[in-house]
Amino acid sequence: MLPADLPDALRPQDLSVYLEVPATGVQIYRCEQNASEDWVWAHKGPDALLFDLAKTPIGKHYGGPTWEAHDGSKIVGAPKASAQSPSGAIPWLLLDIKSRDGNGLFTPARAILRIATTGGLAPQAAGEDQAGREERVPYTATYLFLK
Repeated sequence: MLPADLPDALRPQDLSVYLEVPATGVQIYRCEQNASEDWVWAHKGPDALLFDLAKTPIGKHYGGPTWEAHDGSKIVGAPKASAQSPSGAIPWLLLDIKSRDGNGLFTPARAILRIATTGGLAPQAAGEDQAGREERVPYTATYLFLK
């Protein structure tokens, strides 16, 4: 079931939740210069463990963004829409499925929602003295797999 407080921009058309997956990990940022030659913390991707509702590990989440289950099923998402997190954490997201491998827990997904986020925001100040440095910022989220 979709959360009642889900912003309209993230409401998927004709899809329902078939799997709820809590995640705990980090968002990885690297200090580098952008096209305007300003120093910024660029997002490199997540590194998180995925659990079922009984808190049993079921897989991992990493750059791509990729969700990989212990059964070998793997999907790669593509951001479609975002909304500000009510808690001020990393945004809530609606992601389409860009690719899938294997046949298992994650492969039926047609979309993914990232909700209930805590933490994960990029560090505030970036400068030349931090060039190339990576920061691993703790976060939690719930991923809702939709079909």
